[in-house]
Amino acid sequence: MSEHGSSRAGTRFERRRAQTRRSLIAAARVILAEENALPETSIQKIAEQADVGFGSFFNHFDSKAALFDAAVADALEEYGQLLDDVTAELDDPAEVIAANVRLTIGMVETHPELAKILRHRGMAQMHSESGLAPRALRDIEIGVASGRFAVDSPDITLSAVGGALLGLLELESRHPEVAGPETSERTAALVLRMLGLSPEDADDIARRPLPQAPAARA
Repeated sequence: MSEHGSSRAGTRFERRRAQTRRSLIAAARVILAEENALPETSIQKIAEQADVGFGSFFNHFDSKAALFDAAVADALEEYGQLLDDVTAELDDPAEVIAANVRLTIGMVETHPELAKILRHRGMAQMHSESGLAPRALRDIEIGVASGRFAVDSPDITLSAVGGALLGLLELESRHPEVAGPETSERTAALVLRMLGLSPEDADDIARRPLPQAPAARA
């Protein structure tokens, strides 16, 4: 085989390998979103869900735990990028935080798979170096640096804000009747008050029209 032909074959192999990894992660995301599915999930079931051979699993991951960690990171990175995109034109850090809070609470309807993954695994990702956590910390630090927020510790504030959002997602899962724009606006206002805004300013910002929400990935 010529060097050129070998290069094409290598590229095809790399594409197939990358596709297999994506299929495994996509399958793991579906399983992560299922209630109480993880303990009983076998590698065989994951491979079948991904429509790949059983042996292909170990070409990419050492264990189920490694795959599920990669799937969580993939899901939260995807949604973090979507939030960045939808708030890119907002200049006020308070508006960015409020929009992110409202969109995240609205994930139950707009991105149900992501909402379930965040609810099930979000606490462990609270201070992760990728996904939603570093973006939220960045936005808090920008607000502090600009004088918009009055908090002593951005890291502690991140824990408080993240805990509030995860608690709301869990409440909505148990009591769907509480979900809706009013709940997300009230939560956004509460978070802004935690960040040091006055009740009047927080309420005003939390009720402003949202930027266009991103569509879920097909």
